[in-house]
Amino acid sequence: MLSRGEAGIDIQGLAKAYADVKAVDGLTLSIDRGELFGLLGPNGSGKTTTINCLNGLVKPTAGRMSVGGYDVEKETAQVRAISGLSPQETAVYPFLTGRENIELFGELYSVSGGTLKSRVDYVIGKVGLAEDARRRVSTYSGGTKRRVSIAMALIQDPEFLFLDEPTVAMDPQSRRAVWDFIRELKSRGKTILLTTHYMEEAEELCDRVGIIDHGKLIALGTPSELKAKYQAKSLEDVFIGITGRTIREGA
Repeated sequence: MLSRGEAGIDIQGLAKAYADVKAVDGLTLSIDRGELFGLLGPNGSGKTTTINCLNGLVKPTAGRMSVGGYDVEKETAQVRAISGLSPQETAVYPFLTGRENIELFGELYSVSGGTLKSRVDYVIGKVGLAEDARRRVSTYSGGTKRRVSIAMALIQDPEFLFLDEPTVAMDPQSRRAVWDFIRELKSRGKTILLTTHYMEEAEELCDRVGIIDHGKLIALGTPSELKAKYQAKSLEDVFIGITGRTIREGA
């Protein structure tokens, strides 16, 4: 299914509250078609809630969102048809092999026959699972499970990709391989929203980054623009400098 025109991801006044806690607080953000955007923030800043709202997994308290021109709340099925999600909490069946998990997800997206086999072979190769694909996931390390999760998100070749901390628990070699694959996806015109706690990852990959704290957007720009604005040597220095209140106060 093709999305409408050249629309990217649009978030207007997004809010999500859990009792007295504002997980997201009036977030407004636009991500261009074909952009690789990094959403950064301390633990509990609202990154995962934002992604879950964009995928229709969480109902917002207020605000409007669209992905590829489709209204997330009113046209959730269309949004999911053009999107792939690798969630923060890896969701895989431990009693199945890595390949079987990916095949199952492909079938859920109505990918079948020779197309399914070729897609499974492709994503397995790209995320470095070739040697482990026929072992049960219960025997995998945390980083290997993450690679299965990424492959599952890509099985239907989505236009929009949501990666919530995609390389957590990965060894340096696996992380670099996933970086290369993400770059390849961007070169093919995919629109990618990723969250990460690895500032080097965001600086290496992202066209722009947005930093959120307490559910609010507090900085937005390219890594170079933010480093210049805050007179910092690295994106990590920017991040620590402007989110330091949360860390110091233990909020």
